[in-house]
Formats: sequence, structure tokens, C-alpha cells
Amino acid sequence: MTKRRAAGLRTVRRALRALRADLWTTAVSPEPRTPPAAGRSRLREWLPALAVPLLLVLAGLHVAATNQYAFGYDMGMRPAALLATLQTAAFLAALTRPVLACWVTTAAMVTVARYADTAPGADPGAMFPWTGVGLVLQAGVLCAVALRCRPRIAVETLVISVLAGLGYGYLVAGGEDAVGVPFAVLVLALATGGGVALRGRRVARTELAAQEELTAEERARRVLLQERTRIARELHDVVAHHMSVISIQAQVAPRLVADPPAELRENLAGIRASAVEALAELRRVLGVLRADDGGAGAAAPDPHPDPYDGLHTPQPTLDRLGDLAAAVRRAGVDVDTGTAGEPYALPPGVELSAYRIVQEALSNVARHAPGARARVEVGYHPAGLTVRVANSAPEGAAPPWAGAGHGLLGMRERAAMLGGELAAGATPDGGYEVTAMLPVAPSAAPVPAAFDGEETP
Repeated sequence: MTKRRAAGLRTVRRALRALRADLWTTAVSPEPRTPPAAGRSRLREWLPALAVPLLLVLAGLHVAATNQYAFGYDMGMRPAALLATLQTAAFLAALTRPVLACWVTTAAMVTVARYADTAPGADPGAMFPWTGVGLVLQAGVLCAVALRCRPRIAVETLVISVLAGLGYGYLVAGGEDAVGVPFAVLVLALATGGGVALRGRRVARTELAAQEELTAEERARRVLLQERTRIARELHDVVAHHMSVISIQAQVAPRLVADPPAELRENLAGIRASAVEALAELRRVLGVLRADDGGAGAAAPDPHPDPYDGLHTPQPTLDRLGDLAAAVRRAGVDVDTGTAGEPYALPPGVELSAYRIVQEALSNVARHAPGARARVEVGYHPAGLTVRVANSAPEGAAPPWAGAGHGLLGMRERAAMLGGELAAGATPDGGYEVTAMLPVAPSAAPVPAAFDGEETP
């Protein structure tokens, strides 16, 4: 029994400490931020216009309360004006100090009820212990508490306000003159419930917006990793090609020298062994990247596939732009191609990235610009390669597209990987344009075409 009593006392002390922390303070709960900036800006625009009607309503309530207290309850003008001023000031203070305003309105209600109970000329049909004006102001303060503080504090202030009115009306005054008490309790409860509901809706919207923002960030991060993985898979063949060339050249080099020294044979054998080991490691990495390609969670097929797009086929080059344009024409897009400058040999990575940028840009035209004409221009310059894909304005609205729509992200990643730049945007005639600048090292030399990227020594 002693242990139960001690546990009960501890529970009571904790409850009293919580009540003191909730109600004996001038602070408010953290304000939930509403995410849409447009909604906040519209509210700020309307605030000056709403201030004037609010002040006029408060002035009217102040005059009505003063007259009722002074002449209906025989308080005298000065005490009546003071109490009316306290109640209206508490209504305004509820915007920043809602709990303090609730204490002020509750004390004013009890004071007015005391005067009404002892006034000889009081109206017997008037509301008691609440007055009409006092009920409106107290309901507004309780609504402000519910909007600015936690629901627990709102319920606590509601209970204290109701108990104060009921306690004075039925315990102190005897309850004979108590009129309209159920109606007053209903009004206060509805005001508090409405404020709690509005605050809960605002908090839910804030949390939902924060969750959507996190989801969008995670989706963007996942798509970025997917694009980088796709680029890494495609560049595997390019790197494997160079390693195969190195391995074969290291194997052939000793035969090109009459009686080569043992040190030269040993070094070239080490180079060839390192190249073969690197090729094996590349294949292991590629196996990891391809692990999920054939699973149940594979992506949906592209409605505009590239005939050369495949993980196990030779990587495409700019020589196949004609075939790509023909495939897009069969899909219903009129495409023209053009070349500027004197073509020269490009590094395989630059050529592959340029082809993929053109492919993705034309695929976007087919998906999002029905009936538009497209133009592909490839420019060879001393500093690098320029790729431009532009389309005219579409003839109609694009059909709904269920894809993720991250083609621009992949194009930017390809350009950034090579140290280049990519710009995309609408054109003045209503079309769209994608331009990529891919730098090429001045010492870039043609790559031998006799070796396939997948060939092993």
C-alpha cells in the first residue's frame, strides 16, 4: 500500500509540474511552417486589409461591454471601461501570448460575474456567469490558444475556463440565476476544437511537405546514381578496349626487336599481366552493375528503343547517327542531320557520350513534342565537339508519359564527366534546344579499329 501511495504521489507531482509548465508561461509552442510560399505571401498581402475590420469589431465589442457593465450591472463607468479594455486587450494579446490572455479573460469573467451577482438592477434573463460579449472574447482567446499551442494546453485552458464559470455560477452563486451555461460551454468547446483542428491540419501539411521534399531528394539521388551506373556500364567497353590494346602491344613488342634484353621482356610481361588483371577486374565490376538488369524490378522498356542500345553489343559511335535518325523517323519524327567543321578522330568516351546525348534528345522530342521537326548538328572545333539538337514547336499536346523524365540529368552527367557543359531550354519559336560542348584533348589520337572492346588477348 505504501508503494502504491508513493507511486500515486509521484504521478500527481508529475502532473502538477506539467500543468505548471503548460499554463504558467508566456511562451507559445513552435509555430508549424506552412510550406507554400505563395500562401504565406497572399496572407501577408491581406493582413493590412484585415486589421481595419478587426479593430472596428473590437471597438464595437469594447463599447458594448462597457455599456453593459456600467449600466446593466451597475459597475460604474470607470470599472466597466477597465474590464472591457482588459478583455479586448487580452483578445489582441492572444496573438502572441495566448496562455496569458486566457488567464486574463478568465479572471475578467469571474469579476464581471461577481458584479452581476450582486447588482440589484441586473437583468434576470441575461447570461450568467458569462456575458454575451465576454463569451465572444473568451472563445476567441481559446481559439488562439489552440492555434498557437499544443492540443494538450488547449484542452487544459478550456477545462480551466469552463470550471471557473461553472464553479462560480453553481457553487458560489448557488446556480439559481445561471442562464445559458450549456450554450456557453458549447461555444467555448467549438472554438477550442476548431483551433485544434486548424493547427493539426497545418502541422500535417508541414510534415507532408517535408516528407515530399525528402522523397524528392531521395528520388533525385537514386536517379543520379542510376544514370552514373548506366554511364559506367557503357564506358566499360571503352576502357576494356584500351586495356586490350595495351595487352596485345605488350605481347607483340618483344618480337619487333631482335634479341630483346631480358629486362625488356620482363617489363613487357609485367605490363601485359597488369592489363589482363585489369580486364578481369573490369568484368567483375560490370557483373555487379548488370546484376539487377534482368530481375523482376527491371525498368519498363523504352517505346523508342535504339537499335544499337544494348549492354552486350558494341558501343555506338557518331558514324551511326544516320541509323539513329532513320529509327527516329520511323517513330514519326522528321529529323535532319548536319555536320560542321572537319571531322577528326575522337576519344571513344567523347564519341559515345555525344551519341547518347543525341539519342536522348531525339527520344525526348518523340515523347514530348508530337509533330515537331528536329535538327541535329555536330560541330568539330579545335577545342572540342559541339552537339546541338533543336526541335520546332509541337503541333499538339504531348500524350501522358509515365516515365521518370530524367533524360536531362543523364545528359548533364555525361557532359560533366568529360569536363564539358550542357545547356537546355525553350526557344523563342516555342520549340526546345539542347546544346552540349564536349572538350577534346589536343593530343587525342585516332584509336585503332582492329580490336574490339570485348576482345581478350
